[in-house]
Amino acid sequence: MALAQSQSQSAATRETLDRYAADYPKGPHDQPQSMCPAFGALRVGLRMRRTATFLSGSACCVYGLTFTSHFYGAKRSVGYVPFNSESLVTGKLFEDIRDAVHAQADPEKLDTLVVINLCVPTASGVPLQLLPKVINGVRIIGIDVPGFGVPTHAEAKDVLAGAMLQRARSEAEAGPVAAPKGWREQGLAEAKTVSLLGEMFPADPMVIGGLLAPLGLKAGPTVPTREWRELYAALDCTVAAALHPFYTASVRELQAAGRPIVGSAPVGAEGTAAWMRAIGEAAEVPAAQVEAAIAAFMPAIRGALARLPIRGTVTVSGYEGSELLVARLLIESGATVPYVGTACPRTPWSEPDRVWLEARGCEVQYRASLEQDLAAVDHHRPQLAIGTTPLVQACKQRGLPALYFTNLISARPLMGPAGAGSLAQVINGAIANQARFDTMLDFFGDTGAGDKAGIWTDTPVLRPEFRADTRRQVIKIMKRRQSEQML
Repeated sequence: MALAQSQSQSAATRETLDRYAADYPKGPHDQPQSMCPAFGALRVGLRMRRTATFLSGSACCVYGLTFTSHFYGAKRSVGYVPFNSESLVTGKLFEDIRDAVHAQADPEKLDTLVVINLCVPTASGVPLQLLPKVINGVRIIGIDVPGFGVPTHAEAKDVLAGAMLQRARSEAEAGPVAAPKGWREQGLAEAKTVSLLGEMFPADPMVIGGLLAPLGLKAGPTVPTREWRELYAALDCTVAAALHPFYTASVRELQAAGRPIVGSAPVGAEGTAAWMRAIGEAAEVPAAQVEAAIAAFMPAIRGALARLPIRGTVTVSGYEGSELLVARLLIESGATVPYVGTACPRTPWSEPDRVWLEARGCEVQYRASLEQDLAAVDHHRPQLAIGTTPLVQACKQRGLPALYFTNLISARPLMGPAGAGSLAQVINGAIANQARFDTMLDFFGDTGAGDKAGIWTDTPVLRPEFRADTRRQVIKIMKRRQSEQML
């Protein structure tokens, strides 16, 4: 009996990891290219009303995830199911998880309770699939988000969003479901809606709603949603817009519900026009009506781009999934962008952006590593580098202005008229700081670099003869090892 259960657990884990390998294919690196991926799924649950989250994993991992979540503004507790080696290998951990969800499944407070396996429980095959689907009317959703199976925290958002959409779709197929609060009052019950895939700056959905209005469409829910009922409305859309193109599991559920998917996003003038045409075609809006709407918006967008031009060469990289959209907007603003790297994978929904960028001489690198991003900076010598924290640090050490993508770029409107020109002030301001970097480099020189790093009471004395001797010894060791391998 125990052997059969162990085999079923292993099979369930293998099935999950095989699905992740297909949905989130890895790049040349074998480790996550962002913060712990589980943060993405945890963030989705913590931002939903009437949803509680439990973590199952090593205590140090749980501490780091909860710290990061609260740093990003979470104002609720995270449940934790501790374990030790004995409870892990004997199956007691699963029983502890099951007891915990039974104790916390209060329908007066919760619609959903999410349980997330981190690396160790996933690798050990703790079978969250065997948890009850519903307890006291509260949905129980168990997911695995291991760092060795989900490459980025951005894609981990899709793991939970996709699991929730799958459950919501099965509920809707079983019978009538409740509409989101205010849905009918806002005239959305009978309207043609466009569901939006991807976390955005708060103003962007409203801007998109304005773009859709002349087409006779309304902006629907944004996935990941803020409450459970919005999932039903998201599935009931006319078109789904994959603004962030890596939501593979969510796209699968929307396609299973019979909804067409449109890639790219309304960024810049050309991007907005192309996106509106694609949405109009998918929603069967008359072409003349679409073109009239585009013509009405173009003067405002082109005017904003012209009033706030960006002059300079900029490289772009990050792990949010919107890197290609930002590169498009920079190019339409007048910047030269020779390279854009994203830690997310290549999918059909980013193809319009890839084609557009490459036609303008921009190299697009999916599943980009830090080494590739740094190599692009060294090769192109931009006036500004946009990227992750380690890239920004490396660039500033070299005296090159750099901006952290997540906090300074993605935290701004990008879509439609509001997005046009929104990046110009911060980009131009950063480029203008080159003189300050030059002054600092002249003042500090090579202090703190190489052998001069750290705190010294005396001036370090270099010993090149010691290094030469060590180098000779290393060469001898390497030759000896090569000889042993040949034998």
